[in-house]
Amino acid sequence: MPKSAARVWTKELDQYLLAGETDLSVHSMKDVESVRPEALHIAAMLPRADVRDRLIGATSIASLSQGARLGTSSPRRAAQLLRLRPDLNVQPIRGNVATRLAKVENGEVEATLLAAAGLDRLGIGLGTPIETAVMLNAPAQAAVGIECRTDDVTTSDLLKPINHLPTCRAVSAERAFARATGGSCHSPVAALALEQPDGRLWLRAELLSSDGQDRVSGEVFAQPGEESAAAEALAAELLAQAPASIRGLFAAA
Repeated sequence: MPKSAARVWTKELDQYLLAGETDLSVHSMKDVESVRPEALHIAAMLPRADVRDRLIGATSIASLSQGARLGTSSPRRAAQLLRLRPDLNVQPIRGNVATRLAKVENGEVEATLLAAAGLDRLGIGLGTPIETAVMLNAPAQAAVGIECRTDDVTTSDLLKPINHLPTCRAVSAERAFARATGGSCHSPVAALALEQPDGRLWLRAELLSSDGQDRVSGEVFAQPGEESAAAEALAAELLAQAPASIRGLFAAA
């Protein structure tokens, strides 16, 4: 599902939840706006799946033919790919997973990138994983969250036992970073937080220009309870370093 369509669906779920017609909503956290209504609360997150993207149609980014047509509707993926391979002809591609796979199979595009977690949940084993050192994932990618009304203490309490704290902590930091940049679904932003053995959280993030030619990146370690503040500070640092080609894509610049 294209991100814009996913967010329309999220808003529809919000309406049912706020009206009391449902008690909870299950979300792909990547598609949930980083600024949420105060009346709603992410009460639990499930253990995170594979955060990587998978390349469909080629064994590696380097093996793509010169000037290859690659389909993606993600500004992040497009910018990261063009940074790695400026020769690529990146084209918008929309539709569900089956539609996108069909476009590769019938030759409309040579390749595409899809989230590994989404493919795994559909039982589709296609594609080559791209390591996060090569293409850092979108904030909250591969995380499933469960949301309820803020004042619904009963449902919130029922969800607590299934909340996976490391995922919740990491995704909350990534979302805090995205929120602090003022980015939207049209902003090339990536972030990944990982809990460390010493209890600290390691957050890596990057902002890119649309053509991928400009990039700023950084990292920060945060003590428990300081994740949001650290993420916000990293966002401010990267925006301050960013050239106009990047700052213009982020409302907080």
